[in-house]
Amino acid sequence: MDSFIQQAGLGAILDKVKNEVRLSLEEGKQLYNCPDLLAVGYLANLVRERKNGNQAFFIYNQHINYSNICTNLCKFCAFGKEKGHALAYEMSIAQIKDKVQQRLDEPITEIHMVGGIHPDLPYSYYIEALRGIKAIRPAVHIQAFTCVEIQHLADLSGQSVAATLAELQEAGLGSLPGGGAEVFSPRIRQLTCPKKLDGAGWLQVAQTAHRLGLKTNATMLYGHIETIDERLEHLDALRQAQDETGGFLTYIPLAFHPKNTEFAGLSRTTGVDDLKNIAVARLMLDNFPHIKAYWVMIGPKLAQVALSFGADDLDGTVKEEIITRMAGGESEQALGHTTLIRMIKEAGREPVERDTLYNVLARF
Repeated sequence: MDSFIQQAGLGAILDKVKNEVRLSLEEGKQLYNCPDLLAVGYLANLVRERKNGNQAFFIYNQHINYSNICTNLCKFCAFGKEKGHALAYEMSIAQIKDKVQQRLDEPITEIHMVGGIHPDLPYSYYIEALRGIKAIRPAVHIQAFTCVEIQHLADLSGQSVAATLAELQEAGLGSLPGGGAEVFSPRIRQLTCPKKLDGAGWLQVAQTAHRLGLKTNATMLYGHIETIDERLEHLDALRQAQDETGGFLTYIPLAFHPKNTEFAGLSRTTGVDDLKNIAVARLMLDNFPHIKAYWVMIGPKLAQVALSFGADDLDGTVKEEIITRMAGGESEQALGHTTLIRMIKEAGREPVERDTLYNVLARF
């Protein structure tokens, strides 16, 4: 096998991977540019198995997108709408509670809740939403509000990010999802999401959460107008932040879906690009415990393959994910528990049901 890696020109990287030496940005670029996808995948799988063995994780979760009304209106987003738009919506606290109530018969361990940057929902709405969910499902872990939303909530509350997070925690917040990171490059943000919290601000919120003992996830939206260098700079910024505060649980590469966005003329990512982004992330993010192949974005079939290209997590049952759907995502909105288990077994991995913090709940 080593000679196969040498032939692909990745011998020096293989030595580093075997000796657990951190890869440079230049080596990351070499991996991205390597035409031998299987060689890159093999290297990523070495790290994946060293960290997580043969396990592949999933969670029984429910998504709630409380509103798509948003002041940012990023050019790559098909979800956000101006107030008054025909497709704009916002859920009342009663409607959020009803969503939770409807699935009380299912063994859901996580509720994942995000929305747009709403111009006039009061701070109290977000506190009440958390308390309302906890009143119905006291044991559930609530992973809610991206770093962008948290900064917005801090601005609404007139408090620091740390004080706001502490209040949200008290109301039931368990961890933060990884959305809103997009690509940290100031060039990309200026061209695609100029009103959004910048990359440095996103990292600051995440690290503040870590210092309060909250775990968070991290993402990158790839496959639009970013360069390979900008992808690698993004990964390096995450790696450095993790060195400092250590609170990132998992990294989720998000494939860009152009339909119904201002970049509708771009084509979708290819399977090679999707697998390469997962593999390179696993090799570059040596201090991240988990890499997720989010089946909603890349489809269940490619997510299965990704379990041998660095990914050790498929996310979960999901239920009603609206954000990708509005951008023309064609995956199902929910996968059953048994389907996920079958997918993982077919991929030659051991299915492990986890909670949000990667505590093992069941092995299959």
